[in-house]
Amino acid sequence: MKNIAVIGTGYVGLVTGTCFAELGNQVICVDTDTAKIATLKKGQIPFYEPGLSDLVNRNVSAGRLTFTDQSADGIRASEVIFIAVGTPTADDGHADLTYVRQAAHDIAAYLNGPTLVVNKSTVPVETGDLVASIIRERCVERHQVSVVSNPEFLREGSAVNDFMLPDRIVIGVSDDESEAFMRDLYAPLNASIIVTDVRTAEMIKYTANAFLATKISFINEIAHICDEVGADVTNVVIGAGTDKRIGIAFMNPGLGFGGSCFPKDVLALIKIAHRYDLTPKILDSVLDVNRRQIHRVCRRIEQQLGSIEGLRIGLLGLAFKPNTDDVRESPAVALARALLELGAQITAHDPVAIHSARRVLRDSVNYVESSYEATNDADAVVLATDWNEYKNLDLSIVRKLMRGSLLVDGRNIYDPEKVLAAGLQYIGIGRGVPLNGSKICVS
Repeated sequence: MKNIAVIGTGYVGLVTGTCFAELGNQVICVDTDTAKIATLKKGQIPFYEPGLSDLVNRNVSAGRLTFTDQSADGIRASEVIFIAVGTPTADDGHADLTYVRQAAHDIAAYLNGPTLVVNKSTVPVETGDLVASIIRERCVERHQVSVVSNPEFLREGSAVNDFMLPDRIVIGVSDDESEAFMRDLYAPLNASIIVTDVRTAEMIKYTANAFLATKISFINEIAHICDEVGADVTNVVIGAGTDKRIGIAFMNPGLGFGGSCFPKDVLALIKIAHRYDLTPKILDSVLDVNRRQIHRVCRRIEQQLGSIEGLRIGLLGLAFKPNTDDVRESPAVALARALLELGAQITAHDPVAIHSARRVLRDSVNYVESSYEATNDADAVVLATDWNEYKNLDLSIVRKLMRGSLLVDGRNIYDPEKVLAAGLQYIGIGRGVPLNGSKICVS
């Protein structure tokens, strides 16, 4: 058993702390947000993540997991401290390390013995050096402190499973004792452990996210070409992706990527390159293609319907991906805003993200409680987030409810033949294949 403190109770911090408690450790989760800590102490989770609520409550009841807004309590009681705070994008595009610096200051102020400090936040290269220097300079008493980089690879919507069944665990260390401690900490997971120096570990996280984002923008660009030449991108993906050198993961054409990681991390990596007078042309293009994706979809809707002004659009999905209520950088939200700017009236549904979306879209959108209600009297319906409940909609009912007949499949989850058979028009992403003697409308 280890005594662990986790500073930060967002997605990464809360999942990390809870899962370490589930493995039998004594964990204190620390956050300066007193309201969030009060909510957690009541057994309420401040965001939607499947399976996490039960895990938190079980470990709180077992006495292995506690919460505090007092940094000193967590730091003084622990032999290893995880920094899992947010690193949002600063005004200049770099990762904002304000919360990381504050965590390092707190650790220095309350340190009372030999401690391992682990950067779990996604941070630029050299942040480990920064944290170590802050602690070294600010610590009142001299204690042995080692700083480790341990990047997270948790996907929202499957974060608990990703922690418990990881593809790999990356640890960046500068001494054998830290490596041995981290190996022992993660031993119950029986996972492959990759050991590097600290800076390499920091770079691994950015590289992984940037590559996945690149695959998404790449296949969206291929989809644009498919539209023009009359090919079906879904079969292109299968035909190319079954090559084991390529793979089909993240080769899903759609509205583009969003969330709290990919847009932010690609931009931060670009800024790191700029700092060393490098021009990352591929990374620049990844963001550019992603930005243009929403406008391409809007243009295809306009080409099909004419002016969107005054039309009623049913929007299915608001979260940036299924199984989360996170709308940060959500393509669905970006699409809603773009359609609103064109004068559309939007009725939107999402299984769990309406509360989150309301904070950013406010009352500019009409929110409804069922997917079918979103299609009622709509001139067009747009599938924006591929929640499972949308995959089996009765399209004949959708057609009867709609005023118009256009279905925009922003995630390519529907069979175009079935859509047309229900009396609907179809716009997909890269589905430019002839069907029943006529070309499908595509974006």
